[in-house]
Amino acid sequence: RQRQMCIRDRLIGMWQELMGPTIASRTARMFIKKKTLYVNMNSAPLKQELNMSKAKVLKLIHKKVGIDIIDDVKFL
Repeated sequence: RQRQMCIRDRLIGMWQELMGPTIASRTARMFIKKKTLYVNMNSAPLKQELNMSKAKVLKLIHKKVGIDIIDDVKFL
């Protein structure tokens, strides 16, 4: 549980760096459950675009945080 909180804090801290200011400003909330990162978005079109680019987002996360940390990303 503590490890998850640390990972989440790292991801939140670098979310703007990873995704850019536009996506970061439209991110409402993030949480991790069972190695899946859930990201609540304020923009439906952006959410749809990010869901189509999920592999690219995962690759960015793996590069910055580590491969064994997050297995999937779901944009809500």
